[in-house]
Amino acid sequence: MRYRRLGRTDLQVSVVGFGTWQLGGEWGKDFTPAEVSALLTRAAELGVNLIDTAECYGDHLSESLIGAALPGSREDWVIATKFGHRYLGDHARTQQWSARAVLAQLDRSLRALRTDYVDLYQFHSGDDAAFDNDELWDALAGRVAAGAIRHLGISLGSSTNRHQVERALEVGASVIQVVYSRLDTEPEADTFPRAQTADLGVLAREALAGGLLSGKYPPGSRFTDPTDTRSGRPAAQIEARLRAADQIKRSEVPHDVPMATWALAWCLANPAVTAVLPGCKTQAQLDANAAAADLELPPLPGQR
Repeated sequence: MRYRRLGRTDLQVSVVGFGTWQLGGEWGKDFTPAEVSALLTRAAELGVNLIDTAECYGDHLSESLIGAALPGSREDWVIATKFGHRYLGDHARTQQWSARAVLAQLDRSLRALRTDYVDLYQFHSGDDAAFDNDELWDALAGRVAAGAIRHLGISLGSSTNRHQVERALEVGASVIQVVYSRLDTEPEADTFPRAQTADLGVLAREALAGGLLSGKYPPGSRFTDPTDTRSGRPAAQIEARLRAADQIKRSEVPHDVPMATWALAWCLANPAVTAVLPGCKTQAQLDANAAAADLELPPLPGQR
């Protein structure tokens, strides 16, 4: 495993993190505490120390499973979670952006994670009206001062949101999280250069494009399980992305390298990216994800 400094913070994070949206039950599988414990134990063996979760991956369900299963000491892990939503079930969420509501979310997250602090607390895909709330950021600064939050971040709903990136340092954020993959390269044009200039850490989510860059799904694949978030996306959109992924697999991925490993390494080859945050359902997937740390690819055309 390799490690990098996360932007302006003092955190050294594994370049491959452990994404946990799947633990909330929206990717076709419900996890038991024993399964989560086994995955996190294996992650620790592989050198992974960064966990990314959220308040609305289930109703704090992902956080609760992590809190119950985390191996080793709390100091061994960098835990990032998010705020701004409440999970209602059936892929539905409500937004909650008032300072009072967010502080209540933080308290629930801390209880679920069984910790008295989070390393990174991220504004979760809100619009600019929710973001431009000085009362919210003042309240969060108070929790930073009290030690309940080590660092603040922004998980961008749109990876090209210039306004929130430009105001990141102003509101006290040191990290941004973006959608970035071989199929989703929009941040390269503007977001990444701005982040590098400001020394913001960059976490790449959906680096496997919702599993479409895993190499498992040929064109024509269908996602019909209603518990799988992909089932709600337009079929034509999914098919176009499957065809693009198939072309990438045939023309860019070495024959002796798993496509998922290559796709993560492709993101890490961009010097703006600190770490990727792939999810996994099995230990084999986790091993393939972690192997991306050892696969160093040169920056490709278009990567700055």
